[in-house]
Amino acid sequence: MPFFQNLGYKIAILAVDPTSPITGGAILGDRVRMQTTMDDKNVFVRSLASRGALGGISRSIRNVIRILDAAGYSLIIVESVGAGQVEVQISNVVNITAVVFSPQTGDSIQAIKAGLTEIGDLYIINKGELDGSTSLYNSIRDLIGDTPRKPLVIKTSAKIGNGLKDVALNIDRLLRTKANNRDLQKRMLEFELRDMVLNMVEEKVSAMFREDSRYREFIEKIVKKELDPYLAAEQLASVVLR
Repeated sequence: MPFFQNLGYKIAILAVDPTSPITGGAILGDRVRMQTTMDDKNVFVRSLASRGALGGISRSIRNVIRILDAAGYSLIIVESVGAGQVEVQISNVVNITAVVFSPQTGDSIQAIKAGLTEIGDLYIINKGELDGSTSLYNSIRDLIGDTPRKPLVIKTSAKIGNGLKDVALNIDRLLRTKANNRDLQKRMLEFELRDMVLNMVEEKVSAMFREDSRYREFIEKIVKKELDPYLAAEQLASVVLR
């Protein structure tokens, strides 16, 4: 954080944690791990539960970002749930996407997920003091850094402080480059509108599952083999979307 603060940023951190599909709870453990940051009164930290939202983020994340922006926070860092092929929705919410890798977490080639190779503006190999970090850095640089997009690949060590200033300077440069990018703003708003419509449809479908007796009737017909699941789904969808 000090490197960003030295550049004049007022910082907020939003850490999204996964919600259990069984209990509906979330650990929200990021605040426990970030004790130094939590003690800094100039940095706002908030944990959010994903609450079942797809793509590694929370449905409320955009509105929270707007509130923090209005409150004068000039750098809002959003941590998504995880790093997999499908957790790429974060790239439709933020101006810059940084993908963080760590060594000794398995095959370095397997770590390079298809979706992640397409969304990152910056790829960070953290824990650079560990064995395998150089090999992972070289793999990422060769397989992702050499693509037509030419994203940055930086090796760091948060533990001993190596490379952190370089990360801050490059993020600052990227932010300034994208500050007035109307195409980027338009794309983000398009995805937001689409997500809002899909969420409304999902809520309507969920309400039907809970309250509409026709859903239970279809289940009974499927069990009795009087109706196949595909036709039942098609008929139910027509009820919801009419």
